[in-house]
Amino acid sequence: MSKALLIVDVQNDFTEGGALGVDGGDAVAEGITRLLAERAGDYALIIASRDWHDPDSDNGGHIVSEPDYVDSWPAHCIAGTEGAEYDPGLETAAVTHHVKKGQGKPAYSMFEGVTDAGETVGDLLTEHGIVEVDVVGIATDHCVRASALDAISHGQRVRVLTDLVAGVAPEPSEAALAELVHAGAELAEARA
Repeated sequence: MSKALLIVDVQNDFTEGGALGVDGGDAVAEGITRLLAERAGDYALIIASRDWHDPDSDNGGHIVSEPDYVDSWPAHCIAGTEGAEYDPGLETAAVTHHVKKGQGKPAYSMFEGVTDAGETVGDLLTEHGIVEVDVVGIATDHCVRASALDAISHGQRVRVLTDLVAGVAPEPSEAALAELVHAGAELAEARA
């Protein structure tokens, strides 16, 4: 089996009520849990990422008091806080690897993160002979986009499961999906 599921940043600060909560975030968490309950066995690896920013740091200018919401943001996903934890609707028992990203610096793609053992997503995919990935998570127009583009750059066949992603806003999310298709990704639905 040479397929992996990449779960991007399904965290409390990115779901409803969080510091940067998006509409539909909780539904994405619950949908991914259903997918894992029904089809975890379809994947050789299930890798979940979390933004994990250093406390008492601007994390390379990523976290500021007056953010522009393009390159800078209000405090979110601070290591060790409730906001950085997985959304309670996401059942993580089937996750094979947990990746933390943004530790002291800006990071959008899960490929910029590492496991506690220091492995990157690219290392894991190569080591396990993965050739195709399904990408799900939050936010379509930021970290999902960046992670899927990096997966394509890593030589993966990429499917974005559009019923299991949520974005900050409709227009940039649609633009992100169009960019991913142009780059070679396929759009599909988990429920199809």
